[in-house]
Amino acid sequence: MSSVKPEDHFKNIISHCKEYGYIFPSSEIYDGMSAVYDYGQNGAELKKNIREYWWKSMVQMHENIVGIDAAIFMHPTTWKASGHVDAFNDPLIDNKDSKKRYRADVLIEEHVAKIEDKINKEVEKAAKRFENFDVAMFRSTNARVLEYQKKIEEINARFKNAMEANDLAEVRQIIVDCEIVDPISGTRNWTDVRQFNLMFSTQLGSVSEEASTVYLRPETAQGIFVNYLNVQKTGRMKIPFGIAQTGKAFRNEIVARQFIFRMREFEQMEMQFFVRPGTEMEWYEYWKKARLNWHLVLGLGADKYRYHDHIKLAHYANAACDIEHQFPFGFKELEGIHSRTDFDLKQHEQYSGKKLQYFDPELNQSYVPYVVETSVGLDRLFLSVMSSAYKEEVLEGGDTRVVLGLPPALAPFKAAIFPLIKKDGLPELAEKIMTDLKFDHMVTYDEKDTVGKRYRRQDAIGTPYCITVDHQSLEDQTVTIRHRDSMEQERVAISQLNSILTAKTSLKSLLSQL
Repeated sequence: MSSVKPEDHFKNIISHCKEYGYIFPSSEIYDGMSAVYDYGQNGAELKKNIREYWWKSMVQMHENIVGIDAAIFMHPTTWKASGHVDAFNDPLIDNKDSKKRYRADVLIEEHVAKIEDKINKEVEKAAKRFENFDVAMFRSTNARVLEYQKKIEEINARFKNAMEANDLAEVRQIIVDCEIVDPISGTRNWTDVRQFNLMFSTQLGSVSEEASTVYLRPETAQGIFVNYLNVQKTGRMKIPFGIAQTGKAFRNEIVARQFIFRMREFEQMEMQFFVRPGTEMEWYEYWKKARLNWHLVLGLGADKYRYHDHIKLAHYANAACDIEHQFPFGFKELEGIHSRTDFDLKQHEQYSGKKLQYFDPELNQSYVPYVVETSVGLDRLFLSVMSSAYKEEVLEGGDTRVVLGLPPALAPFKAAIFPLIKKDGLPELAEKIMTDLKFDHMVTYDEKDTVGKRYRRQDAIGTPYCITVDHQSLEDQTVTIRHRDSMEQERVAISQLNSILTAKTSLKSLLSQL
């Protein structure tokens, strides 16, 4: 396995995504748009498969969870009730020398992460020196580590208090006191911190004078909340139950960066789980574990995931944590699990004047349910899969290959069918095999170049199996199936191909592990 710097690895992933039809810069012939991307032919398939894995695991595998598809446009009062009009802001700060803009909270979080890295290095050094090393004991007794931990606690406490009080001057002072420098200019010449609302607005109506302001939704959750009672009654749902939804959301991110990690147009996969008040923490812990396991089943590496509990809770939450993934640029938020209390439904009750209560036959009383939310960004999930799957391997003899080790169930193509040569009836048999398989599997056909080059091309696309038709295939109706990851080959009957691909590449292979 080749060793490259994380930043170079990330650049290679971005280049690979474009070269192999996964992701293109949007409107590229017009020089593109910042933080907007298009999914190519292979990217659209991978994205669809990830979405389907989430949907099946959430809706099909749970009798008490159903799915909806709410409109992107919603009544403007929805966003007043949800708090987005007044509170959906990012604290931004500019460096006067580089003229670059940053999220103040991210600068502070990254500074804290650097201090945590120092603690980890101290622990690693000590572990090499002592046998039977006790990490907990070391962290609680080592003076330097205790100093680092105290500094982290002080910064986090100051930041939490400042954000809760909306004290932007204190947020700036934390950045100054921590001596945080601009990574581009290397200076600490900072402006004041300002809040910036992230919602896109537009006009609804045919005549501008008569038009009313509406918003592109910044999240999909509110479409679930305003339909909660419709779904509960028409579906005869009993608490606890969930409503799931996938769809586009839009945020006017000023500091959009890191490829598809932070975009202005993105897709969310959210599930709101309605529970009896007083049981929300039990379900919060349940969904924390369930969602982490969902990610682990993909087989990208347990060491690439961790929990991160929120220091500053959103205005609607009484508990919140992120499942973070180790991207090439560090551990970042992949999915959020939040205990939203009854905030959303009560807000919509107040602003709409409609009762949104649930009658609980077991308690013989009505109440506004509490909600536990799971929310994952499909685009971030796509990036986590791609960044973990992309590998540059050095093979025996010095040869190299680029391979996408995608989970087979998520790969755009499950198999590629090759005729060994383009004559002697081999293409005809290969095309017949493809025709038979494509009713059940996404497969592709390739007859250009040598078989070795075709293998490399499919490795780079992430196709888990390659099926080669040769002259022996005409005699005994067998083919060679080659495995992407091990590069091993075996001879199998053509009649077995469908069942082999079903067993190895269907979503059942993932869902059965949940």
